[in-house]
Amino acid sequence: MTRKNHQLSDESQTTVARHSALLARLLSSTGRFWNALVYSSTYLAMIAMAEVVIVSVLLSLSLTPAAVVVGLVVFAVYTNDRLADADTDAMSNPGQAGFVRRYRDVLYVLASVAYGLAVALSVLGGPVALAITLLPGALWVCYATDWIPDTGMHVRRLKDVFLLNTVVVALAWAVTLTFLPLAFVDGAVTMSALFVFTYFFLRVFTNTEISNVRDVEGDRAIGVRTIPVVFGVDWTRRILSGIDCCTAGLVAFAVYAGYIPSALAVPLLAGIVYSLGVTSLVGRYENERLLAKAAECEYLVVFVVLAFVVPMT
Repeated sequence: MTRKNHQLSDESQTTVARHSALLARLLSSTGRFWNALVYSSTYLAMIAMAEVVIVSVLLSLSLTPAAVVVGLVVFAVYTNDRLADADTDAMSNPGQAGFVRRYRDVLYVLASVAYGLAVALSVLGGPVALAITLLPGALWVCYATDWIPDTGMHVRRLKDVFLLNTVVVALAWAVTLTFLPLAFVDGAVTMSALFVFTYFFLRVFTNTEISNVRDVEGDRAIGVRTIPVVFGVDWTRRILSGIDCCTAGLVAFAVYAGYIPSALAVPLLAGIVYSLGVTSLVGRYENERLLAKAAECEYLVVFVVLAFVVPMT
């Protein structure tokens, strides 16, 4: 009887050990998948695709390959940006910097293939779509590097120029998100389209500066001047909250002027309310990297609310 109890005990311990090992492997695999999703900028590509769907609904456009093109471009540009800044990011984001260094060669290939596919697909939308697809890559070269190809001439990076660094990022993505879907359907640039462009310009500007809060020490060390570096974190929170309120006013004006239906303003305002909540935590929440990721998820809030609103319109 005693021997049987020992055998049952051993079997129980073996089962527990086996389950523990399986759980550990599962958690490890989940962690690696999450790191790949976040550090490689794949999640940003997914968010960008959701943004294109939002634009298409706001402007009553049919769905086209524009969403896929934008997703590929975002993946390529942000992956290359992380590769270029791996050394400087080691201070502010060591996990991402380590991931990028470890998979540098693979990420270079994936980014190149992604942009190549984006360019190939953009041809389906015509020359304007092709030009818009090439714009973020061209601006990234000016933004992140200090040399002009074939000349050897070195110029100041746009990333180092106060305000212009954020304006370039916001402009590149606002143009791409708004006008690429239009180019695919040969749509006209209307006041509604200009409203959507301005809306995304302000949203991307805000999200970019929230991300800059986590990088303030690293940016200061390498001489990059951002709003958090120049004005401090507390004033950054006030400035970005002001931009959020101005964006809400813009949405209200767009409804009043008839640029968008009042029902479609609800998702946009929901996103702004979410952004105000995130912005209010700037400088007050210890995990600044998580806060930056939360800010980028604003468009997912808009997307989800939009999915509920559209069937009712």
